[in-house]
Amino acid sequence: MLPRRSVTSRALLTLLALAVFVALLPALSIAQDNTNYPKVDIFGGYSWYNPGGSIINVGKLPGIPRGYGAAATFNFNRYAGITADFGKHYKDVANVDTYLFGPQLKYRGEQFSPFVEALFGFSHISPAFVSPHRSQPAIAAGGGIDYKINNWLQWRVIQADYVYTTYKDKNLETTTHRWDGARVQGGAVFTIGGNEKQLPVSASCSAAQPAEVMAGEPVKVTLTPTNFNPKRTLTYAFESSGGKVTPAEATATIDTTGLAPGAYTVTGKVNDNGKGKKMMAANCTSNFTVKEPPKHPPTITCAANPTTVRSGEAATITGTASSPDGRPLTYSWNASGGKVTGTGASVQLDTAGAPAGPITINGTVSDDRGLTASCSSSVNVEVPPPPPPTASKLNEINFPDTKKPGRVDNAAKAILDDVALKLQRDADAKAVVVGFATADELKKKANKDLAGERAYNTKQYLTTEKGIDPARIEVRTGTGDGQKAEIWVVPAGASFTGEGTTVVDENMFVKKTKPARKAAPKKPAAQ
Repeated sequence: MLPRRSVTSRALLTLLALAVFVALLPALSIAQDNTNYPKVDIFGGYSWYNPGGSIINVGKLPGIPRGYGAAATFNFNRYAGITADFGKHYKDVANVDTYLFGPQLKYRGEQFSPFVEALFGFSHISPAFVSPHRSQPAIAAGGGIDYKINNWLQWRVIQADYVYTTYKDKNLETTTHRWDGARVQGGAVFTIGGNEKQLPVSASCSAAQPAEVMAGEPVKVTLTPTNFNPKRTLTYAFESSGGKVTPAEATATIDTTGLAPGAYTVTGKVNDNGKGKKMMAANCTSNFTVKEPPKHPPTITCAANPTTVRSGEAATITGTASSPDGRPLTYSWNASGGKVTGTGASVQLDTAGAPAGPITINGTVSDDRGLTASCSSSVNVEVPPPPPPTASKLNEINFPDTKKPGRVDNAAKAILDDVALKLQRDADAKAVVVGFATADELKKKANKDLAGERAYNTKQYLTTEKGIDPARIEVRTGTGDGQKAEIWVVPAGASFTGEGTTVVDENMFVKKTKPARKAAPKKPAAQ
């Protein structure tokens, strides 16, 4: 027989544990509100029960191997719930049914989930003999381990509870029998509702910031994982269809230096540290655009140096060009006259054969995108003035007569007639006669002035016979070797340089000239 004080103490301790557990429920609920857990756990399986007590006329009851148990736990959160428990155990000597209700604490691991519980209710004892049936208050406390098979099914490996109740046959007994029992159960646990089922993991990539950049500007993308186990370590990786990626945990920075204009994709990947098939992974993408840089056409100015040339002279044309966008440039040139030679920013204008007047030179500069700019410059071509008049050798006469080496013969006169005609037509022109003598001729003392004489006689023919003004004819001697006299025509404005010649003193030859005979008077004609 159990002392009344001992039974009361055990009940109070059990009630105190229950009060502490119930007080902790709100805190557990707040802490785990956002975690995954099933709404209901339903257990069904085998149950073995040892009453640990006795019945009058039977004595101490043995263990009851035939039985089953069922329980439904309504979960507040991932760790705490309220359990409604039913057990039925039957034997020839007595049947025992338990109806219990109370809190349960459960730690939900990836594979194993241990739990503890404290249950309160009553037991219904049905002896097989004349003893009456009784329903008595009952308390159970214990725990067990569930093994996860999948998201809907677990296996309760073992559940062991201490079960306390009492029994008294009021008709035959004055004392109450204390039953300190033990219950062992095992079976299937079905999980229903809630988020106990593993939701598919996913990842989302933030929109690239900024979404549009110029080449060289950085882009940032952040990956946000969803439904991954918070107890696992996540690893992040990023790839981009263009640019250099620098990851920093869940954020990647893309260096766009050197990227061509266009659209690019950043792929983010995340996985946990699960092993094999248990590893969870997800990926996402984000896009960014490298904008076309602004297209500024090049600029160019042209300058000619010199700006005025004579026909046949060259001028340099220089183009000063630049590209605001720093693009490479090429040049092309054309001109309205003359000929352009050379390539690049500086060319030459050849004016050979160009008529007088302005020549326009056009320059065009192009960048590698086909954008162009043009300029023009002008060069004025002047016709050069005619060359200054110069003395020129008109003809020469020979003096072949050895007896009279200074005599102007008929052959020479015929040549001098043409010279006279030339001087008559060009009244402003003058003539220079240069006389020569051979070295052999000059060996004779009588011929020392032969060269001057030949020049003087030539002038005399032109003045006396052809009527040319003596002032228009100059006589000289040359140092060359020859039996000749050269006749040079000196146009107006020109001069005879006379290199290697010497002016003849005509007076020395005037004395040698005999006066002309006077003609005899003609006889009168016969009457």
